[in-house]
Amino acid sequence: MREHLVLRLAAHTAAIDGMFDAGEIVGSDGTPVPPDTPYTPGLCVWFHRDMPEEPPVPFPLHVVHQDDHLVVADKPHFLATTPRGSHVRQTALARLRHDLGLPELTAAHRLDRLTAGLVLFIVRPEERGAYQTLFRDRRVHKEYEAVAAYDPDLGLPRTVCSRIVKERGVLTAREVDGEPNAETRVELLAHRADGLGRYRLVPGTGQTHQLRVHMSALGVPILGDPLYPEVTAPVPARDFRRPLQLLARELAFTDPVTGAERRFTSGRVLEAWASYEEWAADQ
Repeated sequence: MREHLVLRLAAHTAAIDGMFDAGEIVGSDGTPVPPDTPYTPGLCVWFHRDMPEEPPVPFPLHVVHQDDHLVVADKPHFLATTPRGSHVRQTALARLRHDLGLPELTAAHRLDRLTAGLVLFIVRPEERGAYQTLFRDRRVHKEYEAVAAYDPDLGLPRTVCSRIVKERGVLTAREVDGEPNAETRVELLAHRADGLGRYRLVPGTGQTHQLRVHMSALGVPILGDPLYPEVTAPVPARDFRRPLQLLARELAFTDPVTGAERRFTSGRVLEAWASYEEWAADQ
């Protein structure tokens, strides 16, 4: 088991040995696992990994609805939805579990860390499947807003259909030839003399980065996008300037548990539309 964990975790050998010596690697019954235990496929062992420092995301997470079944939160930019990679404590799920005293709260779906807006969380473990199935079966109406350049020659509204693939380990998704698997309705809500447009985006599918890929393909990439049309240099972890101007504005569905018609709307305003100068400022 020791040899397997050294290879699997890519950690310093001394760290693994220290955990074994301290009895911090245990089986499902809580009993410490000896380092010379034979490796068995499917066997579960448990331990706590050291948590790296996470810069706090200095924006509030608003709860727009809470009942015995659901919590709907209005997530800020830069806050991950659920623990993943280097983001564990600084996630919407971790904050809500702590602030609301709901340790079994789970997410029904996920928003990208850079995207703000509405996220649905499930209170009761026995109801997770019902709500998660809504998203899997595309029975949730979702609307997004985005700020991007205004192109008077771009004919809108239109429905964009393409085939998008996202390869594991590659930052960006891309469009390829083949049967479409991604569909987005794009509408222009307003435009201004400074060359900016405000768009409504209604996804018919849920491919990774779909809205960002489709807006970039139309020649109007979303403001603040670090990946499309080109990958930009990484910014410091504490740099919260110029957030991606994409907002999950609305969620609507028939509640699979109560039968009620649900509709929720974000109260956030995209900063580049409200004040482009403040959004673009260096400080």
